[in-house]
Amino acid sequence: QVQLVESGGGLVQAGGSLRLSCAASGRTFSSYAWFREAPGKEREFVLAVVSTNSNTYYTDSVKGRFTISRDNAKNAVYLQMNSLKPEDTAVYYCAARQSSSILTMKIWSTYNYWGQGTQVTVSS
Repeated sequence: QVQLVESGGGLVQAGGSLRLSCAASGRTFSSYAWFREAPGKEREFVLAVVSTNSNTYYTDSVKGRFTISRDNAKNAVYLQMNSLKPEDTAVYYCAARQSSSILTMKIWSTYNYWGQGTQVTVSS
């Protein structure tokens, strides 16, 4: 059975850092991504990594602040968030899929597997 289990969310002051982890079990995937969903807003792509070549893709608002990494041996993916802002407050979801298509990397409906979500709250 495929499972994605996230951990590492919490409350942090603006300018602080958090590291989210996503442990996958059951199989490996071609693409892993992080999405987030703030209250009253649609689910938003944050960043993704392709397992085969380690290429990464970011949304503009997190470039230079967030980093995604992958540990193939552990079948885990991590989201390092630095210089956090109040507008980063959201529930963060780990997602995975078999496709490595760049064209659909940012479309949440193309991901087959999802974690339960972890709350990140950034206070001003």
